Amino acid sequence: MHIEPIAYFRSPLKEKFGIPRQSGVVPDLKGRIEFTPAYRDREALRGMEGYDYLWVIWGFSENVQGEPAPADKTAFRATVRPPRLGGNRRVGVFASRSPFRPNSLGLSSIKISGIAETAEGPVIEVSGGDLMDGTPIYDIKPYVPYCDSHPGARAGFTDSEEWKPLEVSFSEKALECLVKAFRNNAEREREIISALIAQDPRPHYQDDPEKTYGMSYGPCQVRFRVTEGRAEITGIES
Repeated sequence: MHIEPIAYFRSPLKEKFGIPRQSGVVPDLKGRIEFTPAYRDREALRGMEGYDYLWVIWGFSENVQGEPAPADKTAFRATVRPPRLGGNRRVGVFASRSPFRPNSLGLSSIKISGIAETAEGPVIEVSGGDLMDGTPIYDIKPYVPYCDSHPGARAGFTDSEEWKPLEVSFSEKALECLVKAFRNNAEREREIISALIAQDPRPHYQDDPEKTYGMSYGPCQVRFRVTEGRAEITGIES
């Protein structure tokens, strides 16, 4: 089966590094779903105002080949190493939500913030997404609590492996740059950046307190270091 994108996602996150590993963990992170010309029909969204969340089926466009096998980069890799397990323990790919999948498809539940009318058709404003800017979207379906929500369901290794977010602080220099870059929206952007860094976007085999990491966010590069569970944002460059 050949499928084509019906839309593309727009986000302040222009690179893979820093993207939340699950939807909803940074609920204030804003995004937009912009339709391709063939699907810019307001009638296709009729009734959407009655829902709070969407299921979005999308493509891991930066992970097309998946996690390569040692001898053959095109071979199927049956196991992956989830960050929640420290990046050094393997589970089956179909028992994980790893981006390294046979068909490179993602599934996210995203909150609808509103529907905007633009010169290029309707745009869905959303929040809490875990997609990078430019991600292709292949389908959209409404989230329906009576059949999509399963309170008390078991969640595999995520039930037993505690995830501790990083404590985040800003240097004085970083705060000055934040105000300069975002002006009246500085406080809101500070909260979003803090929430993104708190999820610890570093590869989990890296734990060098001297290393400075860079995360692209909107027009800026956010620089930070991590020491013993604490992240300090050292600079914001626009």
